[in-house]
Amino acid sequence: MSNNATDGTPLAATPLTRAVLEIDQYAAGLGWDQPARLFALVDTAQLRSQEPGLADQLGLGDESAAGSLTPIEQEELPSGTALDEFLATIAWPEVIAGCALTVERLMLPPSAEAAIPDDLDDTALASWVADHPERQEVRMTVAVLRDGGRESAVRLREKDTAAEVLTGADLVPGLAAALTATFEA
Repeated sequence: MSNNATDGTPLAATPLTRAVLEIDQYAAGLGWDQPARLFALVDTAQLRSQEPGLADQLGLGDESAAGSLTPIEQEELPSGTALDEFLATIAWPEVIAGCALTVERLMLPPSAEAAIPDDLDDTALASWVADHPERQEVRMTVAVLRDGGRESAVRLREKDTAAEVLTGADLVPGLAAALTATFEA
């Protein structure tokens, strides 16, 4: 991803933010109603020096920005396994600087959350949210670094443009914590 706004993508100040926006843009190109996708984040310069063939395959030139991160998509997540259970099985090798996950979910505005019935199990709650007139379909991309850094991008389906993507370190804290735990094994 270039570090300019000529492609409609907002400028990003940090390598982690650039990686998150690159993954968000990749996911946007695949369209909606996609499965969750997991990415390893590697130091681009280290990848270039240790795996030049792979770096060439990924189109990473010598001009890659210092400190930049390259997302590498991992195998498809197993179907039928809860996301939190799957993440608990991951342990990254030391060469991996961070990881990222992009996942689609339904969200409710805070005003609607107060109306959620107390007696719903997970299946009934999912159905209740799916039927709610104020629900929003979102794609969340969350990335964390081994050193504790984190960043998120959230894209609403109804505002599906790069210029409308929200970014911030604490937009999806639960998912960021689950990804961080993959480095603590």
